[in-house]
Amino acid sequence: MKIVLEDSKDFKFLSDDSREVSKDCAFFVTQSSKKYLKEAQEKGCKFFVTPKELSSYLKLNLQCIGITGTNGKTTTAAMIYSILLDMGYKVGLLGTRGFFINGIQKRPKGLTTPSTLEIYTAINEAKQEGCEFFVMEVSSHAITQNRIEGLEFALKILTNITSDHLDYHKTLENYIATKNSFFSNPNDKKLINKDEKNAQYPLQNTLTYGIESTSTFSIKAYSLKGGITAQITYGSQVATLDSPLLGKHNLYNALAAIGAVQMLTQKPLQEIANQLENFGGVMGRMQIINQKPLIVVDFAHTEDGMEQIFQSFLHQKIAVLFGAGGDRDKTKRPKMGFCASKYAQKIYITSDNPRNEDPKTIMQEILSGIPQSKRSRVILEENRALAIQKAIAELKEDEVLLVLGKGDETYQIIGDRTLHFDDSEEIKKALKAK
Repeated sequence: MKIVLEDSKDFKFLSDDSREVSKDCAFFVTQSSKKYLKEAQEKGCKFFVTPKELSSYLKLNLQCIGITGTNGKTTTAAMIYSILLDMGYKVGLLGTRGFFINGIQKRPKGLTTPSTLEIYTAINEAKQEGCEFFVMEVSSHAITQNRIEGLEFALKILTNITSDHLDYHKTLENYIATKNSFFSNPNDKKLINKDEKNAQYPLQNTLTYGIESTSTFSIKAYSLKGGITAQITYGSQVATLDSPLLGKHNLYNALAAIGAVQMLTQKPLQEIANQLENFGGVMGRMQIINQKPLIVVDFAHTEDGMEQIFQSFLHQKIAVLFGAGGDRDKTKRPKMGFCASKYAQKIYITSDNPRNEDPKTIMQEILSGIPQSKRSRVILEENRALAIQKAIAELKEDEVLLVLGKGDETYQIIGDRTLHFDDSEEIKKALKAK
């Protein structure tokens, strides 16, 4: 990536790609790019910039909010962004859904946390457009690869820590340690999910939120029927939240977002909660595609993520359709199958970005987690479009169909091909044909 530096007297450009550097282009030295340092020097590059030095060239002095966790990062980030905008602040948002400034999308979807230079460039652009806040998702890969090197966060938030990405981190212990390392500095201001048993953090400069545990931002009472109604307490303040969003996990997300905005702005709790009522949700996250019969699309692709969705529909008969990604953590596949068998009356196992693995093998690994006594309720259909058609054809009025795993993804990765595929589109086609 190559960017223009208008305020630099020594060089005109900055790049983290040694193939792009020249005499008037500085090389950005990060954990990922430093192995190409010699190549940059051989190309005649004379200037080298580290992340800590970058603030001399870019406008980075705004309040950054970093959110990490296995689940909930995207929705919590979007909630904070939405509340701050509705309160009249200028805000940037960077994450799974892309890069946004003040309600306008600047870049399409990409990595949850992009390269260091892309992050710094986005913050600089947000600052140039007058933003006071910059909200970003922080993935475990980004923490390990130090993509957030040199960034100063006004607030760091933990949503939860459950098993994921073990293909990369190898063990659950490594993954948990990586997430917790984001909060290791006692001087950083933190907001932590008190109900998360895997969370480890210094108590200094830390506030907490939770539903089950005594915490700084807590829930006095709540109802999840037909949306979220809750009483939130913070010190002597009590606020009422009414939201059309579904599920207990979204109550956690909302509590984190409200707590974060209160810590950042010191505004009254009820004023903040009122703004969240305008938030309609994120595409692909508990997205209602059809009301009667009820069909919901969600990105849940881990055992914990699925359980959170299932627990939102305990009052209904559940049909679920899902798969598991190829070339990724294999240990979660039987766990996902077992989780589905606990809650769903109908289970459709299908493909979900099989990549270079045999979809049938992945499906069998999911099936292996389902007890023999419950396998009569399982249908195996490798073709995801056909699986959706079958599930909808067999769906009854008193059932909810949960289509999980892909969310708002618009592709299916099979081998080395990326093919257009959108769960929402396929659902609408199947409904028309029903």
